Amino acid sequence: QVQLVESGGGLVQTGDSLRLTCAVFGRTFNDYSWGWFRQAPGKEREFVAAIRRSDDTAFYSDFVQGRFTISRNIAKTTVFLQMNSLKPEDTAVYYCAADLFGHGSSDYRDYEHWGQGTQVTVSS
Repeated sequence: QVQLVESGGGLVQTGDSLRLTCAVFGRTFNDYSWGWFRQAPGKEREFVAAIRRSDDTAFYSDFVQGRFTISRNIAKTTVFLQMNSLKPEDTAVYYCAADLFGHGSSDYRDYEHWGQGTQVTVSS
């Protein structure tokens, strides 16, 4: 079992940056690939970014490519999402997710464990 705790969300202005942190507790960190998803009010949960456990290859959705960066710190069992050049349309609850022995999937159904989410609000 693994527990995920997100932090780092907040209210920012267009063009600002935020770094989200996902602290991981429990089972072996390296057994998991990691993903970030988001959900805006009235919308479905959507893929943001993922990092593959085997080689740290990162995957991004088209709408964050070049602005967001996913990374992980194995020693600190933490996953990060650096978000730059934020836009109002990035406003959502952001979730960290863990995929046991995964490959960096963009499908939320592949992820077994989820954090509680952290709110990101970008004002125009």
